[in-house]
Amino acid sequence: MKGKLSKLRTGLLAATLAAAMSLCLNTTNAEAALTKVSPQTQACIGCHKGMNPSLVQQWGVSKHAGAGVGCYECHQAQRTDRDAMQHFGFTISVIVSPKDCGKCHPQEAKEFLASHHAKANKFVGSLDNVLGRVVTGEANFNLGCAQCHGSNVEVGEGGKLVAGPWPNMGIGRVNPDGSLGACSACHSRHTFSLKQVRQPETCGKCHQGPDHPQMEIWELSKHGIAWKAHESEIEQTLDNAKWVLGEDYYQAPNCVTCHMGATSNGVKATHDVGARISWNLRAPVSFLFGGDYDKLKDKRLGLWKKRRAEMQKVCLECHQRPWVEGFYKQLDEYVRLYNEKFALPAKRIIGFLHKNGVIDKTPFNDLVEIDFWHLWHHEGRRGRHGAAMMSPDYAHWHGIYEVALNFYFHLIPDADKAVIKAYKTKKISYRVVKEWRKLKGEILNSIDHKWFKGLPKSELRKIAEYYKNRYGQSATH
Repeated sequence: MKGKLSKLRTGLLAATLAAAMSLCLNTTNAEAALTKVSPQTQACIGCHKGMNPSLVQQWGVSKHAGAGVGCYECHQAQRTDRDAMQHFGFTISVIVSPKDCGKCHPQEAKEFLASHHAKANKFVGSLDNVLGRVVTGEANFNLGCAQCHGSNVEVGEGGKLVAGPWPNMGIGRVNPDGSLGACSACHSRHTFSLKQVRQPETCGKCHQGPDHPQMEIWELSKHGIAWKAHESEIEQTLDNAKWVLGEDYYQAPNCVTCHMGATSNGVKATHDVGARISWNLRAPVSFLFGGDYDKLKDKRLGLWKKRRAEMQKVCLECHQRPWVEGFYKQLDEYVRLYNEKFALPAKRIIGFLHKNGVIDKTPFNDLVEIDFWHLWHHEGRRGRHGAAMMSPDYAHWHGIYEVALNFYFHLIPDADKAVIKAYKTKKISYRVVKEWRKLKGEILNSIDHKWFKGLPKSELRKIAEYYKNRYGQSATH
């Protein structure tokens, strides 16, 4: 068998080598690359130039090609690999996983695997998963959420990948070799262009929309506006191997700059995109990584302080320290406002309804649960990220204003309705009704919510006078 395979390889190489060397790849660099790569890769190119000409040309102009790294060097596999397949005498796998990339890029792979990106597939089983797979019935859960979060890739007979979960380039993909993630989620095949991966749209592919509009927030922030104004200047630097803020460009930051990039004042580049984030702005109630802002002892506050110091160092490339510290004070105050005025009371309400049997444990089959979901998962996230990324309209009108609107005019009234319905249908006793009224009273009588029962007359007169003087009519007409 080995002799036959050897003859097959020899014959294949002989037949394809001349074809490969005579390829017209549109650039002299690409043609020159063919002389640097292994005979196995030359064999690959001999066939795939006819089948996938653009793919071969993309590789041909890549830095990989220039370094002699080709198809076989990335796709080669061991026979014992779960997704190993026999392909014209070669043992290969279709998927090039972070484990494979890590053979040449060990530091980048280590940082990536430590990041939240690599674990993005863990949303399966979460409320997001319930909405995608159960409530909306997304087919196989592979055309929406999984395209960003990643699928569990399945292997069929002969190492072939099962259609449905595959194809998938989700950032948290679970690979047959046991590794997590997909480098190609950002580093698109087969050019692996630095220019492309550093473009904000690469991040915006996933980080946009009603519940995580970081792309839209950034575009309408001072940073995004500056980037757009100077894009043509910065673009000339994007494909450089070295891309350091303050040395190679200075005009404006983008996603990579703040979350991954190097700076001239000593911040090192990283593939752990969360390494500089001190607040969790995604959870129902925000928390600082490493513990509570007020209650933990200093020795327990190391993680978030370290993260914050690293991000602030990036900020200090362009801003003075008082400005940076003042901004973080504003952010902290905003997040605490969201937490204490809305998120924590809302969580208490939902917890009360579940605990006392007013609503059942099935998520999203009661309107008040949808209210809470929108409050933290959509409106609350928009507001918190708007505040963190200096986009005032997202912080206020698309954020905390909609949180407040939901809290006062949807969540609380819908909780009232749920309690009344449960009592009328004898799911709960009158004792639970009284306890609900007590809880609601505690919340709405607190200093944060007392306005809801009526503003002081002096304040109402000020509002009326302002609108009359400005528009010639009262605020309510």
